[in-house]
Amino acid sequence: MNEQAVVEQVVANKPLIEGFITGAALFAKELLLPSLVFLFILGAALRVLIFYTVKRSEWFAKELDKRINTFIESERPKSGLSFYVLMKELLERTYYELFEVRGIMRRRKLDYVMAPSDRFFMIQAGAAFLVKHSLKQIRFLRYGEERPKFLAISKAVFQNNPCFNRIFAVVPAAPVNEMINILPGLLIIGGIFGTFLGIMKALPELGGMNLSDAEGTKLVMDTFLLRISFSMGASVTGIFLSVMLTTLNAFMSPERVFASVVNRFELALELLWQACDNNQLPENLPKFDENRDPIAALAEYAVQQELAKQEKLEDDGSRPKGTVETKPKKEDAA
Repeated sequence: MNEQAVVEQVVANKPLIEGFITGAALFAKELLLPSLVFLFILGAALRVLIFYTVKRSEWFAKELDKRINTFIESERPKSGLSFYVLMKELLERTYYELFEVRGIMRRRKLDYVMAPSDRFFMIQAGAAFLVKHSLKQIRFLRYGEERPKFLAISKAVFQNNPCFNRIFAVVPAAPVNEMINILPGLLIIGGIFGTFLGIMKALPELGGMNLSDAEGTKLVMDTFLLRISFSMGASVTGIFLSVMLTTLNAFMSPERVFASVVNRFELALELLWQACDNNQLPENLPKFDENRDPIAALAEYAVQQELAKQEKLEDDGSRPKGTVETKPKKEDAA
């Protein structure tokens, strides 16, 4: 194809090109800036929701870690401790104590069904899944020369949680989080795109200048510079929104929270594993029931602890069998 044919083809397509440029410039003028602002608001809102959703798993892991450390520091070393039984007890205590207040509210209100946070973020359901899935992962671990892969177990427990890995337990958080990570770059590209569209719209008008008409030429140049300055505003807006969203992503990073949760849970499992001697499963061990009343579960646990303390005192010989420790009355103390 020779040069003349190329020129003729460009001239023939000139109305189509001009129409595209006009439409693109109109979009940049009317809709680009609102679109950039909308994307920023949407990305920031989703970032906060994802961060809050992942933070709930860290909340449960911290509470479990507190109880494991309390057990390690307060209990004297014992022999014959089962890792599974002890872990099940600590997981259930953590779960029931965290939602003890909600159990009280459920008793006071006959129409109480679910807390608002549970209704939107499925916090209690997610915590129950952590308990059940953790027990499933450690159920068949064996004591031996090789240490169990607690890091892989921790990752599996938190990665497969359908409540803490989905926004409102519906929208998968991972792909949305990846889109938010690249959104600051898209905002900059959108602003630069708007600037170039404005320049494309303004440049053809320079061809209509008549250099012999000073006033007309000045008017054309003033209009051109005005449109260029307006187009540059799109780039400035895109850069500004990109910086703000990048800062928000840095302060509310779900990846950092997830890594902290996995490391905390792994260290807790390792610490408890070292304190136990076996991983035996008693035949009459009841299963975890997330629908059980937390108040009743904690009361039963307190009774069991008191009975175990009484039996220990009887075995030590410090109290005759069949007697129960009671606090002295005020008259006796006097």
